[in-house]
Amino acid sequence: MHKQDAPNQNKISPEFATRLTHLEPQEKVRVIVLLQVQNAENSIEKRQSRAERQAAIKAVRESAEQALENIGGIIQRFDGQQLAEHPNLLGSIPVEITAAGVNALAESDAVKAVIEDQAIFSEHLNNSLEANAIDLFSRLG
Repeated sequence: MHKQDAPNQNKISPEFATRLTHLEPQEKVRVIVLLQVQNAENSIEKRQSRAERQAAIKAVRESAEQALENIGGIIQRFDGQQLAEHPNLLGSIPVEITAAGVNALAESDAVKAVIEDQAIFSEHLNNSLEANAIDLFSRLG
């Protein structure tokens, strides 16, 4: 197995970072890249008009597109591929890229976080819920 450099721990979960270290250099992984977008929190404090909401959406889209342009070179350099043409309204975009590419994305100021794109299976969810319920009942009992 090929060991990768340690990623920015603030932008990648420890579990995902561990899984990345076990990938071969050319092996790719699907991730969701959360882009740094214009902070619209100040405008959330009061009820917005339709025009204000539309302006906020436009600002987030433009900000996400700019951030995407900033990481385009990283995606290309690490033989990655965008899995969507544009970021979504939350400022995220799915990407398939190598582990080294994930680490490079995490180092970019244009990226807020990189999370593993993985399916959620009901069996795992049910097992987790069951384990949590057993733990809760054991503490109550």
